[in-house]
Amino acid sequence: MAREQWGICGEANLHGLHLFFNAHDGYEPVIREALSQLPIILEEINEQFSEAMFSGVIAIGSSFWDELYPDKKPEELRPFPAIHHEDRHMPAVPVDLYVQLRSDRQDVNYIACRRLMSLFGEMIELIEQVPCFRYLDGRDLTGFVDGTENPKGRKRRDVALVKEGTFAGGSYVHVQRYRHNLARWEQVPTEDQELIIGRTKIDDIEMSKEEMPETAHVKRANVKDEDGNGLELMRQSMPYGNVSTQGLLFVSYCANATNFERILHNMVFGTDEGNYDHLLDYTTAETGAAFFAPSIDFLTSQGNID
Repeated sequence: MAREQWGICGEANLHGLHLFFNAHDGYEPVIREALSQLPIILEEINEQFSEAMFSGVIAIGSSFWDELYPDKKPEELRPFPAIHHEDRHMPAVPVDLYVQLRSDRQDVNYIACRRLMSLFGEMIELIEQVPCFRYLDGRDLTGFVDGTENPKGRKRRDVALVKEGTFAGGSYVHVQRYRHNLARWEQVPTEDQELIIGRTKIDDIEMSKEEMPETAHVKRANVKDEDGNGLELMRQSMPYGNVSTQGLLFVSYCANATNFERILHNMVFGTDEGNYDHLLDYTTAETGAAFFAPSIDFLTSQGNID
């Protein structure tokens, strides 16, 4: 298989820096060249600071892909599925390029960011940057463990990476920045919080089918296909926040785009009885974008300036 970008399936880190860019018109050939050089630069940083467990991922937005690589496109790469239903909204905010930088040292992420900005220069414009951090033992700021259902070991690659064809080793990426209403959440008794999530808060034990409400986050985020198989994602989400704003930067990687779309739909609409994900009463999606993270081999092979 083609070499995947290592950060797609990497283990959790202490610090993350997530960068969102739009490209200036007319720079597509030189952006392709810069992208072909980026994996080498990221590997150099990883070797220089090996103890930091650094990794980086670059992903191309669904709308920008056609301009950057007009001759070939991942089959399921399409715009983010914006949803607006009652008081629940999943907006789409298209972005050309997404960069995930993660390590156990915040200064290493900063160094990588500076190298990247030097490489691209005036070709791209920074739209948003979201610094993230590991909270306690891998918990969301709601106090519950995040990513419990993530695949383990070899299965991480099976879930996250395209297996065959031109885009083998690549991954479909969906990113949403959620803003939590922690003041409201913290007024909810722990027992009720556990019913909203579907797991115990301290021990991270999933409720039984009999105990778990249809509106629990665990219930609504677990979707099965027509054959009864669970639709899985490789989540690399991290909390972010300061004294005034807190939330979760949701990031998922998958071998297809459909899994994410079906899970998001099930959270917002729920069942025919209106059993949507009640966690959405306490957090709001403010952005949403779809990308594809090609393999290292694909990126390096496209570095030909017209």
